[in-house]
Amino acid sequence: MIIVDTALRRRQQEGRPIRVAMVGAGFMGRGIALQFLTAVTGMKLVAISNRSLEGARRAYSEAGVQELKIVESLPQLEEAVACGQYAVTGDAFLLCRAGNIDAVIEVTGTVEFAAGVAEDAIAHGKHVILMNAELDGTLGPVLKAHADRAGVIFSNADGDQPGAIMNLYRFVKGIGIRPVLCGNIKGLQDRYRTPATQAAFARRWGQKAHMVTSFADGTKISFEQAVVANATGMRVGRRGMLGPEVPAGTPLMEAVRQYPLEDLTQGPGLVEYLVGADPAPGVFVLGMHDHPSQQHFLNLYKLGGGPLYCLYTPYHLCHFELPNSVARAALFHDAAIAPLGPPCVDVVATAKMDLRAGQVLDGMGGFDAYGQCENSGIVRSENLLPMGLAEGCRLNRDVAKDRVIRFDDVTLPEGMLSHRLWQEQNALFGLPEPWLRQGGRE
Repeated sequence: MIIVDTALRRRQQEGRPIRVAMVGAGFMGRGIALQFLTAVTGMKLVAISNRSLEGARRAYSEAGVQELKIVESLPQLEEAVACGQYAVTGDAFLLCRAGNIDAVIEVTGTVEFAAGVAEDAIAHGKHVILMNAELDGTLGPVLKAHADRAGVIFSNADGDQPGAIMNLYRFVKGIGIRPVLCGNIKGLQDRYRTPATQAAFARRWGQKAHMVTSFADGTKISFEQAVVANATGMRVGRRGMLGPEVPAGTPLMEAVRQYPLEDLTQGPGLVEYLVGADPAPGVFVLGMHDHPSQQHFLNLYKLGGGPLYCLYTPYHLCHFELPNSVARAALFHDAAIAPLGPPCVDVVATAKMDLRAGQVLDGMGGFDAYGQCENSGIVRSENLLPMGLAEGCRLNRDVAKDRVIRFDDVTLPEGMLSHRLWQEQNALFGLPEPWLRQGGRE
């Protein structure tokens, strides 16, 4: 990213690299480690935590680092960092508390565990960069408030779709075009995919079946677009978004005509997605301009005659771009994408099949439920259960396929940090509290 690269070179020349730690060493975590250790200047990935030490070792090893220090205590970690050693540990909270670590990347894709990591890292003065739309789309607003109080940055990542959309949104807004829709392009949407149907695809790409299931069943894109809505103030036009599907390979400029103009010209704008458009996967912003002379210039510059102008990025490069987010936070106190304030859009749990009383929900990318976007006011007024809080909830009654699950339908597991933060988030922003009407606790 222009300006970031110059500032990082200066840090490298001064011998003051930004010291970065990462929690999670799965498929995406290994890509991030590879990028930091082979292509990044001015920052150093000093430590990795993973549930299994072998996973953390693998991330470093695949990036060409063989000499590692296994640490089990805070003094051991701080000493390793001070001595220039790369450290691995099974205790993520050591990374959050080490005095000589500047930023923590969270890349587990969890909500409950990741919430604890983010909260602890913020409390200890660390910038927190997420490649975790699930956490951000569930609890981002309250964690951002914690970060603001602590004077650190809470941010999702460049390279992942929310960050790519926000970079484009800021560009579009910065040149005087009013964004009215922020969009995400998908190749597939099937709400009923399961880890069984996605097992072969997961094996082919070295990913986890539940993760690729969340891509296919719409849960992931729902979280991504909720993150964008909460960062821009936009909403969804209906539960689940409009999500028009066009024949595969349809040019984006043609595909965006599927959106009804009247829905875009009023209110704060929409977050949306398309299935089948080209380029995929890419992101786009639809905007409007009121000045006739500027409309003439936009037409001259091949954006068409309006009233909607489509600007897009034909790719998102995930782990390649994530280090920019760390640099933006540490050097410029700038978030790639973060909530503006209270939640605008949440992701709600919806039955993937007929569910039976007594069943314990298996969470994101599972067999039981998919997530879909809904405006936050409706989520609370209708007592809807957020997808990010659904795992481990026990059903009190049968729930029919495609029905949104409500707090009244479930008994919540005890002692969950994510549930406490959800309550805090509602209280912080003065939101109605459906929690009080839920079916009970175990």
